[in-house]
Amino acid sequence: MILTGKEILRQVKQDNITIEPFNSNHINPNSYNYRIGRKILKVDKNISLGQTSQNTSYETIPEEGYLLEPGQLYLASTHETIGSNRYVTSLIGRSSIGRLGLYLQVSADLGNLGPAHKWTLELVCVQPIKIYPEMVIGQVSFWKPYGEIIEYSGEYSAYNNPQLCLLNTLYKK
Repeated sequence: MILTGKEILRQVKQDNITIEPFNSNHINPNSYNYRIGRKILKVDKNISLGQTSQNTSYETIPEEGYLLEPGQLYLASTHETIGSNRYVTSLIGRSSIGRLGLYLQVSADLGNLGPAHKWTLELVCVQPIKIYPEMVIGQVSFWKPYGEIIEYSGEYSAYNNPQLCLLNTLYKK
């Protein structure tokens, strides 16, 4: 069952959902609009599973914007720290952003129960598009789980900057 916007607000006030910083103007009927952070990572196009290092570096998204190019994967993070140990998060792009040709969380939109953190965002565009620091870029919804609750204890929740794929360091041939 998905939480409505009013229920998200109620759960934030009861400390069952963390969204920091929180802005009540970002509440939607069944989601919350999140913003992109200030750091971005351009992912090396020549990466393969099993490769333990990548030629990448963080860049700061300047106030005048950062131009994303088609055919390139970028990683960024949410500006907000988001999470809950009671509700499962699902991060997606906004339809208005998608209509401009920028897609977020193409393969990994479902989060886990557990520690709140800044979520790594996958950004892929079909045409050049400029993004700006802390612009509203996506939305997060919260879902009530049924059954035994097991909190996520993996490595990704430990990062608050865009995080590269950890499978490369874990992959065994």
